[in-house]
Amino acid sequence: MKLAMIGLSLALCLAPAACVQAPAIATASAPMELTIYHLEGRRSERIVWLCEELGLPYKLNYVRGDLTASMNAIRAISPLMPVAPTVIYNGQVLVESASIIQLILDRNAGRRLIPAIASPDYPAHLMWMHFSEGSLAADVIADYRTARATTGVKPTGEETDGQRAMKFADTFLQTHEYFGGAEFSAADIMMWFPSDYADRIKVADMSLYPHLAAWQDRMEARPAFQRMLKVARPDGRVGSSPALKDS
Repeated sequence: MKLAMIGLSLALCLAPAACVQAPAIATASAPMELTIYHLEGRRSERIVWLCEELGLPYKLNYVRGDLTASMNAIRAISPLMPVAPTVIYNGQVLVESASIIQLILDRNAGRRLIPAIASPDYPAHLMWMHFSEGSLAADVIADYRTARATTGVKPTGEETDGQRAMKFADTFLQTHEYFGGAEFSAADIMMWFPSDYADRIKVADMSLYPHLAAWQDRMEARPAFQRMLKVARPDGRVGSSPALKDS
């Protein structure tokens, strides 16, 4: 069993439902059985990326190219809150990216991908872990829905909450390499999704946020991110939201 865990990752299972990813190195500090219920191109990519960064084992459950079938699998285990990510962690059904990531960091990561609590970087790491969904994603999605319901044209300048949230993040990166401060952390995993979403649906003009744009490029070049893409998004995004018009 140990030899299998230390071996190369298993190839992506193309059959519907489940596929198992065995990491290069088993590094869990506590036992973990993790099944990630996934929708291609959605927030569940965060949990896959985290496990790839940490070298932790996981089972990835989705039907390739079929969001409806993948969502039906989620509804079967979480009928009251069918969202991605939904995971089964040691037999317990859990939702919410930040809480799932924090649980894995606390129990299975050996304090990796999180600054020391006493360090000056820890408060920023913690803030961005929660800002990603509590402010940035919420504001960007609100901007998008407003635009789609009215003109269909992307916002300009910095007059909307989403634009201000993007500016806030970009300004932080003027003096920090990562949202975790001096080193890459799970806060970067959390922040990538809403930043990328704002970019690809044209809620934000990334030329206004050059530090954020450069950071996105660095995140997407990480080997663990590329491994995540191969298993979690083998055919690209499925059913992406239509982008706003430039004018």
